[in-house]
Parts: sequence; C-alpha cells; structure tokens
Amino acid sequence: MATPFVAGNWKMNSTISEAIKLARELRQALVGIDAVTRLVCPPFVALAGVSAEFVGSGIHVGAQNMHPEAKGAFTGEVSGPMLKDVCDYVIVGHSERRQLLGEQDVFVNAKLRAALAVGLTPILCVGETLEQREAEKTSEIIHAQITEGLAGVGRDQMA
Repeated sequence: MATPFVAGNWKMNSTISEAIKLARELRQALVGIDAVTRLVCPPFVALAGVSAEFVGSGIHVGAQNMHPEAKGAFTGEVSGPMLKDVCDYVIVGHSERRQLLGEQDVFVNAKLRAALAVGLTPILCVGETLEQREAEKTSEIIHAQITEGLAGVGRDQMA
C-alpha cells in the first residue's frame, strides 16, 4: 500500500520571517503524524530558513519551480544544483506557469529531467484550463501533458 502524500504549495505568500514562523508551528503540529509523507513548498527566498526548521522532523521541503539549465545567464532563475542543498522536491509544470508564462510541455520535460539528474524528486503538475474543460478536452490535454512531460524518463527514474 502506498504511503499518502500531502504537499502544501505556499505560492507567493509569506516573507522569510513569516515562513520560518509557520514552519515552526507546522513542525509542532505535525509531531507524531508519520504515516504520511509531508512536504511544504515555500517561496524561494524562504527555502533555506524553512529547510533548517525541518531538519530531523521528517517533513520534506520542495521548491516551487526551477530552470532546466544548471547555470548560465538566466537572470532571476534558480537551478537544480542551487536547490539540492535546501530541498528534496521541486514542482514543475504548474498551471500558473503554463498559462501566465507560456511554459510548454517540452520546457517542463527539460525541467523534470534536470531535477532527476541532480537528485531532486520532481512533482509534475498537469491540468486543463476552464476553456479546455468546457470544450471536453480534459483527457486529451492531460494525456499530452503526461506523455510529453515524462518523455525520455525511464521506469527506474520514475520509481
């Protein structure tokens, strides 16, 4: 039987001090809840502080996004190697980034493969827009996002 997995994406909410305070409160509130894999994804600026709060707690920390390149002239972006020291997971393919920033499945796939290459566990987000749902294209959209998002990823990596 699979272990339940609960993740909280904090999105663009909380300052560093607010995030650390929330992490302390969560650590206390989640004591003894070990039958569930617990993950929090705070804003980038709070990753190090939140990660430090959860050391030894069994609560995982994830990033909300990453760039597929390991380094380079990508102003404002964060790479997998930068994240590896402060988190275990990374979200790729979030609907907001697909819709607002035009991220395509090929780019999402590059992020996913880059995350795996540095030892991060990627969380592949998939989903349709309201317009796609109303046009009854949900299955088609989800199938394409999963197929293209996981292109080139082997079974061993998916495990």
